[in-house]
Amino acid sequence: MNSKSKTVTYQDYLKIPELLSLQHPLSKEAGELAHDEVLFIITHQVYELWFKLILHELDSVLELFHKDVINEQHMGAIVSRFQRIIEIQKILIEQVGVLETMSPADFLEFRDLLAPASGFQSIQFRLLEIKMGLAKERRILFEKQAFSSELSDEERSFLEETEKKISLFQGVNLWLERTPFLDFEGFSFWDSYKSALEESLDKQEQSLDSGHLSVEEKERMEKNYENTRKNFEAIMDEEKHNEMVESGQRELSYRALQAALLIFLYRDQPVLYLPYRLLTGLIDMDEYLTSWRYRHALMAHRMIGRKTGTGGSSGYSYLRATTERHKVFSDLTNLTTFFLPRSKLPVLPDEVRKKLGFYYSHSME
Repeated sequence: MNSKSKTVTYQDYLKIPELLSLQHPLSKEAGELAHDEVLFIITHQVYELWFKLILHELDSVLELFHKDVINEQHMGAIVSRFQRIIEIQKILIEQVGVLETMSPADFLEFRDLLAPASGFQSIQFRLLEIKMGLAKERRILFEKQAFSSELSDEERSFLEETEKKISLFQGVNLWLERTPFLDFEGFSFWDSYKSALEESLDKQEQSLDSGHLSVEEKERMEKNYENTRKNFEAIMDEEKHNEMVESGQRELSYRALQAALLIFLYRDQPVLYLPYRLLTGLIDMDEYLTSWRYRHALMAHRMIGRKTGTGGSSGYSYLRATTERHKVFSDLTNLTTFFLPRSKLPVLPDEVRKKLGFYYSHSME
């Protein structure tokens, strides 16, 4: 190292003076500082820093999903980065509790000064939604308009360009479609699964004829059986599945859905363990983001009741609606509908189990 080079200090490296100079309460500029506005500013600035790190991790994962083959090393990196994002999301949810130490009355001391600014205008959060794969048609409209109507032309153009790039959902869908074990060494997972499913449904139907059931019990079990068969028929018919994709009821392609089900059902097989953790990581990220939205909605309700948000939205009602509609990986969460007990799963042929017992490469004979 050059002895004349400047010594790096904690303050310089982290730009502490600059960082601590970025809080400018509007109430102070208006004449009298509202004590809790400093809390409000810092908490939201920290949110944006965490969003920046999440986006950094997501971008690195998206680069890996651009590859034609995702090997075991890549898979481990993806799972690790998903776990990091999940830990950050837990912190985001906990930070709501810090904001809630501010009373509604104290918030009102400076709230009117914030209009028309709103968290709705957070570009990084919109980037996060887009990169995760939230489709335009699934978004809750902002006062009957797209969220981009509240942004500047530059911001809108930037987000539109991002929407043209592959999202995490799209990358995962393509990766699942390439799963090699759906049809392998003469073994058809889907045919075997359907046979096991039909056998399970037949046994369930036969149990309805038991003479030990009361009228009420039989009616309840018949209804349960009908619902179960209806759910399973929806996944067995590719045409029906594609119709559901077209109508927005499902997102994953038919083959990707089959692959995801294979991974979940045979997750104990060594080769499928990391893919299983990847898929559960996606579900966890989706759920934690939903939990954060829900906590945010509850906090907004507590702070402003049914008042209109500072950005012009319906406030609590808008935030509450996004908790259900703005999920990305619902298809993965809903897969448990189609699980079978371990004892009822099709037995894997020895050759397939052998291949699943160690790292699989497309170059293997």
